[in-house]
Amino acid sequence: MSDFTNLRDAGARLAPLLADALADLPDPVLLPVLPNGVPVVLGVLDAWPAEVRALPATRGDDGVTVSPDADLAGRHVVVLDDGVETGTVARSAARALRDVGVASATLAVPVCPREALADLALRYDRVVAVARPLVRRDLAWHYDAFDTVDEQTALRLLAARLP
Repeated sequence: MSDFTNLRDAGARLAPLLADALADLPDPVLLPVLPNGVPVVLGVLDAWPAEVRALPATRGDDGVTVSPDADLAGRHVVVLDDGVETGTVARSAARALRDVGVASATLAVPVCPREALADLALRYDRVVAVARPLVRRDLAWHYDAFDTVDEQTALRLLAARLP
């Protein structure tokens, strides 16, 4: 049996944990990693409305480059994605967000294997995860339907949701 029905369900299951973890932070900004963080953030927004901005991530042979907005300096931010497998994207996001000077950074994911959690806990102020398996598996294993989207679809979904 899988942990989640789909990416939006994973976000809905993540929302109450995130609300509890961030209750003390003023005006956090949700940063879904493009593209698959968007369906997750939509599930979060159904239960916990907040400001949202897309977090572009370029994946290439030389690794991952994450490009946050410079005006996030001094803000409390939450990086959301479909889960952590190797942690490459999450590590790149943490580094880029620290470089722009965020006040605090939280990683919120449906799945984070314990072997990656220790490292990510050093890079983020908080790590929030629904499932914390002992070992890393392909992310699709945790979903009944791993309903990934392309970047254009993700941006359309986000634009349709935002005012």
